[in-house]
This record gives sequence, structure tokens and C-alpha cells, in this order.
Amino acid sequence: MGTFKIEGGHQLKGSIKPQGAKNEALQILCAVLLTPELVTINNIPDIVDVNKLISLLKKLGVKVEKLSQGTYTFQADDVNLKYLESDEFKVDGRGLRGSIMIVGPMLARFGKGYIPKPGGDKIGRRRLDTHFEGLINLGAKFRYSKEEQFYGVEADKLKGAYMLLEEASVTGTANIVMAAVLAEGRTTIYNAACEPYLQQLCKMLNRMGAKISGVGSNMLIIDGVDSLGGTEHTMLPDMIEIGSWIGLAAMTKSELTITNVSWDDLGVIPATFRKLGITVEKRGDDIHIPAHTDGYEIQSFIDGSILTIADAPWPGFTPDLLSIILVVATQARGSVLIHQKMFESRLFFVDKLIDMGAKIILCDPHRATVIGHDYKSTLKATTMTSPDIRAGVSLLIAALSAKGTSTIQNIEQIDRGYERIDERLRAIGAHIERIE
Repeated sequence: MGTFKIEGGHQLKGSIKPQGAKNEALQILCAVLLTPELVTINNIPDIVDVNKLISLLKKLGVKVEKLSQGTYTFQADDVNLKYLESDEFKVDGRGLRGSIMIVGPMLARFGKGYIPKPGGDKIGRRRLDTHFEGLINLGAKFRYSKEEQFYGVEADKLKGAYMLLEEASVTGTANIVMAAVLAEGRTTIYNAACEPYLQQLCKMLNRMGAKISGVGSNMLIIDGVDSLGGTEHTMLPDMIEIGSWIGLAAMTKSELTITNVSWDDLGVIPATFRKLGITVEKRGDDIHIPAHTDGYEIQSFIDGSILTIADAPWPGFTPDLLSIILVVATQARGSVLIHQKMFESRLFFVDKLIDMGAKIILCDPHRATVIGHDYKSTLKATTMTSPDIRAGVSLLIAALSAKGTSTIQNIEQIDRGYERIDERLRAIGAHIERIE
């Protein structure tokens, strides 16, 4: 198990480029299974979760070639269907939440898709109902082995259908879209997720020959086609990393430039950080954060009531950044209520921040009130363990701003979502060391 040793209290300076988007990569990589032709993908992040999925694709028989850093070709012209029902797959599939998205393309192209109950962050219940109910609507037969926790769907031929999703699940929508593009007839998906990464998937599929309209809205209309061809695709920058670096700059009173952020795809993220009093400047397609030497002040609502920041489906605020917002608020002037609606275990990491001296009241599993220090009292260094990807980075940001030397254990969780984070932070002046 790896550990980060972090000497906090140092100002950072320079520029940092965000990696390719993790959540987009998990969808796009599964989509290569929809065609026997060559697919080239650029800006793939070199992180644990993505590398696990690439390894899974290789075991499925997909030919994978790395052309350069972040650029790969994939060709699924000789898929090994026997691997899907092997004991090895039951182990491999469990280690990655994103593995669920191979089910839709496998079902569409080969008539069957299987998956063990996937793993991922321990942040609360993450139901798979939306995925399988959508595939059943397209005509698939569903089976589940409770003993092995193994799911399966099978169909001779999928047929288009109208469906109203119970929740606007991003991965659920992606799975259904990838199945529907090769179904017979028209599929209408209402209450579809419309995150930029889902839009990227739809645009890629259209370049491959799919017929998807309504991209970017919550109603997708898909006219099935007989087959799809190859294409080239470039990932968006990771919006969660971008938000993480905004928070890092504010907490450490650092002047940072985040380059090539794809401003048009950031939605309400810049405005939400501005509500905390953080200056977020647009310079071309870069974000510039000046050094907040005088701190930053949380806004109130118009009627003077305490600001509430809550997650919501796109174009609302992404739940993956609420942990960052919470940490940044610990040194602001004023108070804020953080409302994490989606996952009931995601705020439990605040006990570690309280140990560091943060003023946080955990109201219930979904809500926490943060009373900012305004830098009158700095956070204190401590030893802690990363419980999941986003909480891990939030604790890392807290440690970089704290007085003294902190250690963070279980950093494999952070490596699942952030590429060479220690190297990149050292390049802008952070005092961080990886200890194996």
C-alpha cells in the first residue's frame, strides 16, 4: 500500500494541464466493441481504472496498440466470447465500476452481455436497475445469479422502444445508447443523462455511422443501423481535475493557470467556485486563478440565507466535486451548507478534516455545514487514509494547505482517477513524496 508524505503550507505557482476525462474514457473504450473496424482514441488518461478497462478489453480479444502517450488504437474483430463466462472474467470485472458498460455493446453486437457485480468507490449504493431495465425494454432477457452476483442479458435481436428512465444515470444512459444504435427500429430515451461525456459518446457513435439525435438534451432519439465503422476520437479534459486544481489554488493561496480546459463543457463549475469567493478568470481556453492572499468570502443567497451547494444531474453541479467544494470552504470567510444528494456515504470523510481542525457539522449522511476559518486558524497536519478517489484528492488539498507534514495512506484510490498526481504537483512547487 502506497503513502503520500506531504509538507504543507507552501505556495504553488505555474501551469498545469488537465488529463483526459476519466468518466468519458470508461464509456468511449467500451464503445470500441461495437465495430470490427479500427478505432483510434486520443488523450486517454494513464490512470488505474482506465488501464484496468484496457486490460479487460485485451482479454476479450480486442487488439490494442499504444501509438504514443495517451493515444491508442483498438480493433474488436476477433472477440473472445468464452472469456465472458470464465472465472477469470468474474474476478477482473469486479475490480472496476466502469466494466458494467461493456454489457450494452456486447449485447447489441453479439447477442449477449455478462458482468459480475462491479466494484468502485465505497460511497453508497449504486444501483444497476437503470442499465438492465433499459436493455430489457429493448428485448433482452435478464438473468442474475445471487450466489455468484453475476448478471447476464441475452437477445437474438434488439428492437427499438420508448423508455422513460427512472433516473438520469450517466452510465445507464451510455449502456442503453450503445445497445440501441444496433437495434431494429427507433429508440426514444426520455430523462436521458446529458453530461458532456455522454454527448461525446453520442458524437463518436454518429461518426461511426449511428443515427442519434437530441444530443445534449434529455431526450435522445436513436434510429438503429445494421453496423458501425471505425473512427478517431479525442477525449475532453477532465472537469473533475479542473475543479480540483481550482480548489487547490485557492486553499494554498497560489497563482495557477489551468490550460486547455474546454470552457464550453464546464457548465456551472466556474460559477460555483465563484460563489465561494474564488476568482476564476477566463483567458482564452485557460483558467487563471490569482493568489488569494486576502482569502475568499462565501456569498449568501439574495435573501441573506446561508449558501447551499448541492449536486444535480447535468447541467447541475457534478457530485464528484462536492468533496473539493467542502474542503475549500474550510478556509473561506462565511459558512456554506453542502448537500450531497446522490450518495449517502460520500461525506463521511469529513471526520478526517475535523481532526485537522476544520469546523464542520455533519448534519446527516447527506448534509454538512462548513464554517470557514478565513485562514485565522490553519489546518493541522495529520495521518489519514484515502477512502475513495474524490475524498482522497480533497484530503490531499487539505494537507497541502496545512501546517506541518501529513501522510495519506491508501493512495491507490487517488491513482485510480488522477494521472501521476505527485509528479505533476511537484512541477508546480508542491512538497509531496510517494512512499511505497
